Amino acid sequence: MKSSALKALILTAVLPLASASSALAASTAGRTDHSGLLVWAFLGFCALIVVAQLVPALLVMFGIVKAVASPKETAAVKQH
Repeated sequence: MKSSALKALILTAVLPLASASSALAASTAGRTDHSGLLVWAFLGFCALIVVAQLVPALLVMFGIVKAVASPKETAAVKQH
């Protein structure tokens, strides 16, 4: 009984790996995409836009966290 359970466990682990081996062997070595300098410059410009928008957003988030975490100031009420 013990060996059949072990066999079932091994088969359960090996069969998905064996069926995926042909997909893992697929290669893109024959594919060429001919990405020139203009394509890489465009992608760099897009990345620059994303980073330029992230910096102010992070500063605002840190400001909000700082405001929430700081101790609250209470106004003194004057008694007449």
